Amino acid sequence: MSDRQCSPPTIALDLSMLDFDKGGGLVTVVTQDVTTGVVLMVAHADREALERSLATGEMHYRSRTRGLWRKGATSGNTQRLISLTADCDGDAVLARVVPSGAACHTGSVSCFGATALAADALGELSSTVAERAVASRTDVPHSYTRRLLDDENLRLKKLGEEAVELAVAAAHGDRTRAVEEAADLLYHTIVAMRGVGASLDDVRVVLRARVRRSGTHS
Repeated sequence: MSDRQCSPPTIALDLSMLDFDKGGGLVTVVTQDVTTGVVLMVAHADREALERSLATGEMHYRSRTRGLWRKGATSGNTQRLISLTADCDGDAVLARVVPSGAACHTGSVSCFGATALAADALGELSSTVAERAVASRTDVPHSYTRRLLDDENLRLKKLGEEAVELAVAAAHGDRTRAVEEAADLLYHTIVAMRGVGASLDDVRVVLRARVRRSGTHS
């Protein structure tokens, strides 16, 4: 088992806040992708596992059958710890992580499958756009997304149009139309990002860093 050091978590939980006795020495850990918000897995940890997670910056868990284990020790699908947060009863912890590979032993991103991934509507849309980007034209002959990706002028024209339409709807105080136009603009923004080789996750990383800086200086 490796004890290699990663970046320390941004929030170091005070383990004295947790009620390990209620769970026979264990607390439930809900692990969430810090970038997408998708719930990746649910496991258990004791004090030692959480101490190891905080010390190494990588998630460790405690299994009644496997004992203490580091996520990704054999598969390479590690989880870099960003923060640990206790629930209101102190018997469960939310672990926000940056995953390296799948969380589930089946090879799925989440142990909860497509249901968990579908909870992130923008992420699902981004994945669809990415799939269209690599599909052949014969596979998706009627795809509007693929048409936009193949035509830079059309892609940028639509992006500008949607931005203007949202601004007009907002200026008129038209809530319903503004929501619809915002959805259109988000779609065209994701397509435009894919057109320059970027993704929604890249934007999320920047936003997360800005929020973190804002919180530090607030």
